[in-house]
Amino acid sequence: MHHDLIVFAEDWQGLPSSTQHLIKQLATTRKVVWINSIGLRQPTLNWQDAKRLWMKLSASHTEKNKSEKNNTITASNESASLESDHSESKHLEQANSNHDFYVVNPRTLPAPRSQFARFIARQLLLLQIKPIIKKAQLDSPLLWVSLPTAVDFSGHLGESGLVYYCGDDFSGLAGVDHNTVALREQELSEKADLILAASPKLVTHFPKHNTQLLTHGVDYKLFSTATPRANDLPDDGRPIAGFYGSISQWLDLPLLRETILKLPQWHFVFIGKAVVDISLISALENVTLLGEREHHLLPSYSQHWTASLLPFCDNAQIRACNPLKLKEYLAAGRPIISTHFPAIDAYRGLVQIANNSDAMVEALLDSQHVQSLAQFSTVLRDVVAQKSWQARANKLSHWLGEL
Repeated sequence: MHHDLIVFAEDWQGLPSSTQHLIKQLATTRKVVWINSIGLRQPTLNWQDAKRLWMKLSASHTEKNKSEKNNTITASNESASLESDHSESKHLEQANSNHDFYVVNPRTLPAPRSQFARFIARQLLLLQIKPIIKKAQLDSPLLWVSLPTAVDFSGHLGESGLVYYCGDDFSGLAGVDHNTVALREQELSEKADLILAASPKLVTHFPKHNTQLLTHGVDYKLFSTATPRANDLPDDGRPIAGFYGSISQWLDLPLLRETILKLPQWHFVFIGKAVVDISLISALENVTLLGEREHHLLPSYSQHWTASLLPFCDNAQIRACNPLKLKEYLAAGRPIISTHFPAIDAYRGLVQIANNSDAMVEALLDSQHVQSLAQFSTVLRDVVAQKSWQARANKLSHWLGEL
């Protein structure tokens, strides 16, 4: 049967996560109530947390008109207005034309630690989301949890089963209350009817009897279909090494700096939000930082630079990861140079491995010749042509139907 879904995950906006890709596909055949992030840590007294809190609290007024303009489904009650914003509306219109999809902006205590705080946070949020669930008239809903802190709502929403989607090793993830999240994840592991792990490494964290490997898919059509070159991609004849994604602690900035200094005749282009100090590379003459770009625009960059980069550090999070951009890079058909991490092993021979600057320089120079080989792009694309998000969702839908 097609269970409806109550989803606790990150905010439905910005660059789509694996959860968003999967739910977008599942939403074509079922109703969804999506609860935006309830947090993985308690807020601190800094500008970023204050800004995020303000956006959460002020969203209801500014998002109402936008969501109504786009004719998406919203919900509200007297204690809080629960709306979707313009970017959410864009996702919803793509995900859902025949079935209801509700996005809830929750007001609650993030990552509570004590039993009392957990009780208060749960009751506060239940008051907000139960009316939405009632209005949606969900059919035998499953509770889908992508954030371990949402385990506190198991058994309180009339769900017929509990699904835990684990896309990250939270023990190695920055900006997380590791002790709290580890405890909640253990609870999830014991309660879940189905656990979905995004990488073989993550599979080993959970019981065998109820855990399935569900590696990431790719929006193959988006990334493989030829698209015009982005106007702001450097175009002075120099080759380009490119990266898109969060510019975070998992990028090996010292390795990048050494490589960039050795290749002054190359451009190095980075697309994404910088959430760490990037002074090691930002002032270099041949570095271009473009900031964030919408997901659907990324092929206009990745199809036109010379080589795609995955310059990751070696840490617990990366060893357990299955990065979305790997398959997107393959679908774009340009040479890929990466540091080693386990998810790369399945694509050895297609991805050049470079764990130091000399190897990365050599791989980048080789990429200029590799890309001109007959059928090179076709070979890369063929590897992921059958690994679409729709194919992943079809397999997942079968598993959900058995619950």
